[in-house]
Amino acid sequence: MGRKITVAVSTLNQWALDFEGNLARILQSILEAKDMGASYRTGPELEVSGYSCEDHFREPDTYLHSWEVLLEIMMSPICENMLVDVGMPVMHRNVAYNCRVAFFNRQLLLIRPKMAMCDDGNYRESRWFTAWTKSMQTEEFLLPRMISQHTGQQTVPFGDAVIATRDTCLGYEICEELWNVRSKHIEMSLAGVEVIVNGSGSYMELRKAHITSDLIRNASFKAGGAYLFSNLRGCDGQRVYFNGCSAIALNGELLARGQQFALQDVEVTLATIDLEEIRAYRVSLRSRCTAAASAANYPRIHCDFEMSTHSDIFKTSTPPLHWPSHTPEEEIALGPACWLWDYLRRSGQGGFFLPLSGGIDSSSSATIVHSMCRQIVQAVQLGDAQVLHDIRKILADTEYTPDNAATLCNRLLVTCYMGSVNSSKETRRRAAQLANQLGSYHIEISIDLAVNALLGIFNAVTGLTPRFRTQGGCARQNLALQNIQSRLRMVLAYIFAQLMLWVRNRPGGLLVLGSANVDESLRGYLTKYDCSSADINPIGGISKTDLRRFLIYAKEKYNLPVLESIIEAPPTAELEPLQENGELQQTDEQDMGMTYDELSEYGRLRKQSFCGPYSMFCRLVATWKGDLSPKEVADKVKHFFRCYAINRHKMTVLTPSVHAESYSPDDNRFDHRPFLYRPNWSWQFKAIDDEVDKLQPIYTPSSMRPSSEDLLLSTQRSSRLDDSKHSSPLSSASGSASLDVGISTAAVPLAAAAAAAAAAPGLAKKPSGYSKVHVNVLGKIKDRTGIPV
Repeated sequence: MGRKITVAVSTLNQWALDFEGNLARILQSILEAKDMGASYRTGPELEVSGYSCEDHFREPDTYLHSWEVLLEIMMSPICENMLVDVGMPVMHRNVAYNCRVAFFNRQLLLIRPKMAMCDDGNYRESRWFTAWTKSMQTEEFLLPRMISQHTGQQTVPFGDAVIATRDTCLGYEICEELWNVRSKHIEMSLAGVEVIVNGSGSYMELRKAHITSDLIRNASFKAGGAYLFSNLRGCDGQRVYFNGCSAIALNGELLARGQQFALQDVEVTLATIDLEEIRAYRVSLRSRCTAAASAANYPRIHCDFEMSTHSDIFKTSTPPLHWPSHTPEEEIALGPACWLWDYLRRSGQGGFFLPLSGGIDSSSSATIVHSMCRQIVQAVQLGDAQVLHDIRKILADTEYTPDNAATLCNRLLVTCYMGSVNSSKETRRRAAQLANQLGSYHIEISIDLAVNALLGIFNAVTGLTPRFRTQGGCARQNLALQNIQSRLRMVLAYIFAQLMLWVRNRPGGLLVLGSANVDESLRGYLTKYDCSSADINPIGGISKTDLRRFLIYAKEKYNLPVLESIIEAPPTAELEPLQENGELQQTDEQDMGMTYDELSEYGRLRKQSFCGPYSMFCRLVATWKGDLSPKEVADKVKHFFRCYAINRHKMTVLTPSVHAESYSPDDNRFDHRPFLYRPNWSWQFKAIDDEVDKLQPIYTPSSMRPSSEDLLLSTQRSSRLDDSKHSSPLSSASGSASLDVGISTAAVPLAAAAAAAAAAPGLAKKPSGYSKVHVNVLGKIKDRTGIPV
C-alpha cells in the first residue's frame, strides 16, 4: 500500500439557478483534477445550485434540479475511479439542509449536512436551512427514484459521519464550521480523520483574505493532518464577490492556494500529501494522543478504494509555500473589476455608461473598469476561451480579439462630463484627460438647458424663481436648485445609456455605473435619485480614504498621470455658483460638516463596534483627547447621528454595489436598521450632555498641559516636601472612579477645579426625571442645508 495521495480543491464561478452552467463547470473541474493525477476532488459550498438562490431554496424545483444535476455528474465517465463530493441542498424528512454529497463509481456514500449556520454579515442561512444537531449520528435517507433507478441504492447514510478508504479517512466541515468556536475538525482529528474537507462560500472584504488562510493553517497545525478548503469565486447574482483562495494545508503549512481574483471560471488546485507525515506529526503531540485515546468514535462509511498507489515512492510531496496577500489597493483594483465583469457578461448588456465628473469617486469607477479591461486582455492572451467567447458576445463581434486595454475600454465604457454653469474648467479638463488616458469613449454635455426648462415650469405655476444662497435665496431654495442638477444628471445618464450603442451602430444598451462611496452613503451626502442611482456601483462599499489610496496606486500601476491632480483636488459637488474669480464656492467636507477620515471613524464604530451615540462619544473622547475637548467631541458625534438619522431613508434605494467594507450601510441585508428615526436622539444626547458636564471641568487643552518633564519635577518636589498619603490636593476628594481623559489629575490645582465646578452647574446633583431642558437639542446641529430640525 502506498502512502502518498494527490487531492484537488476546486474554485468555481457558479451562478445561482444556472444548473446547466454549474454542471458544466463542475464536470470541467473533475476532468482537470483527474488529468492532473488527483484521486479525490472536492468543490465549493452549494456548487450545484449556486449559493445565492436565497428564497428559491424554499422551492421544491431547486431540490429536484439539484438531484438531476447530481445524477448527471455521477453517471459521467469522467468520475470513474475517483472519489468525488459536491455541495447541494437536500431535503430530509421535510427539513432543508446545506449538504456535501460524496460518491464513488456511481454509488452514493454519504450525505453530510452542515452543522453550524452562518447568519452574520451578508449571510442569512437559517432563513433557508437548518443545522444538523445530532453529533456523530446518521439516519437513513430515502433516495429519489431517479437516483435509485441508476444506482440500485434505496437509501444512503445522512448525518455526521466520516468516510474511511483503505488507506486514510476523510471528514467534512462546511464553511462556517471552520469559523465556529466548536469546530468539528478537532473531534474528527481525535477520532483518526486525517483529511478534513471544507466546501465554502466566503466573500470578499478588504483586508480579510488572510483570515481564511490563517484558520486553515491553524486548524491543521493544532489538530494535525491535511485541510482542504474549496471556495466559490465571482458574482453569482448578489452584491458579494466570492473571493476564491481555495487552499490545501498540512500540519500548519500551506501547500497550495488558488487565486483570490481572476476571470477564470474553473481553477483546480492540487497537492500531493504523504500520509505518514500526518501520522508522525500527530504521534509527536503527546497531549493530543492522550485526548485521542479517550475520544468518541465517529460513524465510518467504508469505501473500497485506495487514494494512494503502490508505486508512489518516486512521487514528490508538495512543499510548503509562502503566498503573499494583496494590498487593499490591489484588492480594490481587482475585486470590483471581476465583479463588474461577471455582472456585465451575465446581464446581456453591451458595456457601461459613467457620468465622469473629474473627482475621486467617478474617476475610481472609471479606473476600475479600465482594470477590468486589462484583466480581460490578459486572460485572452493566456488562452481563456470562455473570456474570449464572452467579450465577443458582449461586443456583438465574432471576430474581435482584444489585445489592448485602452482599445477595449473604448468599446466597453462611455464616459460623459455633464457640465453646468457651476462647473469649473479644472474638473472638465481632468475628466477629459482621464478619459483619454483610460481610452474610454468620452462625450461632454451641458445640463443648463434642462435646468432652465424645469425652473421655467416651476415659475409658470408659482410665479416664483428660486435662488442660490449666494444670490439671496434661503436654504430650501439653495438645496432645491442643487437637487435639480443632480437628478437631471441621472435622467440624462439613462437616456444616453440606452441610446449610445445605437449612436455607435451596435445592438443593445449600457449599464449605468454609480459613483457614491460608502462614507457618503453613511452620512447621506447624496441626492435621492441622482447620479448615485444607477444600475450598479463598483465603489459603493469602499471608503473615500481607501479610494484615494487606490488612485495613488493606479497612477503608477496603470500609467495614469492625470490622477495626481484628481487626488490633490478638494472633493466638490459643484452644484452651487462659482466665485467671481472662477474658484470653488463649495467643497464636500464643508458641506458635510465633517471630514472623510472622521466619517470612516464613525462608520467603523457604528457598525463594527456596535456603538450608539453615547458609546461612540465615550470611545472618541478618549481617542481624540489630544485635539478636541469633550464638548467638541460631543458636538461632532451629535452632528453625525443627526445627519445619519434624517438621511437613512436614502439607503432603502441605494444602488447595488459590490460589498467590500465591513461598515457598509447597505440596507438590503447587511445593515438592518430603521429608516425612520427620531433625529434629535433626545435620550441618547442627554446621556452625552451629562457626561460632558462631568468631563469638561477637568479637561485641559493639549496646548496648556504640562510636559512630562514638568510633571516629573513636580512629583519629585512634592515627594521631598511631604511623603504622606494626603500630600495630593485631590486626595481628600470623594472616592469616585477616576476619569481617564488623558491628563493627570495631580496637575489640576484644587482652586481651579473648584472654580470650574462652580461654573458648571451640570456637576451638581440632577434629578433623575426626564427634564425638557436636557431633551431640547433641536436645532443645535444643522446639516448642509442650514435648516434645523
